[in-house]
Amino acid sequence: MKKPRHLLGISGGKDSAALAIYLNDRYPSIDFEYYFCDTGKELDETYKLIDNLEIYLGKSIKKLDNPDMESTGDDPFDFYYKSFRGYLPSPQARWCTALMKLKPFEKFVNGEPSVSYVGIRGDEDREGYISREKNIQSIFPFRRNIWSQDVMRLFFDPEKQKIVQDFLQSYHKGNTLDRFVQVLNEPITFDKKFKAETEKVLKQKANKGLDLGIAEFNRTVFDFLHTTDYSLSLEDNYDLLENEDVLVRDDIFKILRNSGVGVPEYYEKIEFEVEGQKGEYARSRSGCYFCFFQQKIEWIWLYEQHPELFKKAMAYEDEDELFTWIPNETLKEIIEPKRIKEIKLSHINRTNKKETKSSPYLLDILEGTERDGCNTCFL
Repeated sequence: MKKPRHLLGISGGKDSAALAIYLNDRYPSIDFEYYFCDTGKELDETYKLIDNLEIYLGKSIKKLDNPDMESTGDDPFDFYYKSFRGYLPSPQARWCTALMKLKPFEKFVNGEPSVSYVGIRGDEDREGYISREKNIQSIFPFRRNIWSQDVMRLFFDPEKQKIVQDFLQSYHKGNTLDRFVQVLNEPITFDKKFKAETEKVLKQKANKGLDLGIAEFNRTVFDFLHTTDYSLSLEDNYDLLENEDVLVRDDIFKILRNSGVGVPEYYEKIEFEVEGQKGEYARSRSGCYFCFFQQKIEWIWLYEQHPELFKKAMAYEDEDELFTWIPNETLKEIIEPKRIKEIKLSHINRTNKKETKSSPYLLDILEGTERDGCNTCFL
């Protein structure tokens, strides 16, 4: 059987870049393929990061062609923007992700069994992208649990309990085996009405299994996958089974700086002052400079740091205010001096409140929505 391809999407953000460096250094035996879906609306720092990565990795990062694009001279975003007659993408209608990210990626995969590596960190409480295509399996190397939720659903399915126990006996004995069997026996329902509860229980079960030995847990799951049609079932061995690293935000910046690849400038905080109070702002994501997931303070950052790009973003909003980047507010309104002051003061207050909370991972205020561009719903 043909071995699976090992794919890593570079968004231009810190997490995917650090993941490429980390995997390249730790697992040189794996032949990783790197790709980039260009929207045509990236900041210059994104392209600089990709150039630096290619030098470090010693491999090219393939720029994916868009299967729908015609020779109109437009970049991908403008091509689809015109196709949708000025209808801007939004959290409710993410045509940008579907058409500029997923379509080129699926064409690139071309139905072949593939493993997709996702840079969700150990200090993030989100699942990340899981393909609906059965030939694409997602792996999360920065987390304690590298397996995707769909794999966990199958692994902890009560109907699979007998076969899982058989695999467990290869790695657990005595008391630890008994404790793992107890975890398997804990009740769980896969009724769609209780999706949130199911996800919570799956996470608890996985953590209890990992507590009994991360490598042992991974080997058991890997053996179990050979009874399925997941892409990793085509591998005889898998180096990441021994991985016990959990990487958080500070680790990501350290990887980028120590490698010489560097941190994109838009992540570097810039100080501002309003009514005698000092604050800091920066961009929390890569991807399109007008990403609709941006917080309002990030729009102000764009206006003050890249006024020419902000002006271009304004041009996409229609005169009737039917389609705006921010719900119920235009970019013209957001840059009124009074409104800028309100947004900055609100950002300072929220930052101060965040810093007073005790947390194992003290994150800045932007961290609540931090994403690598369109990877928020892709990679």
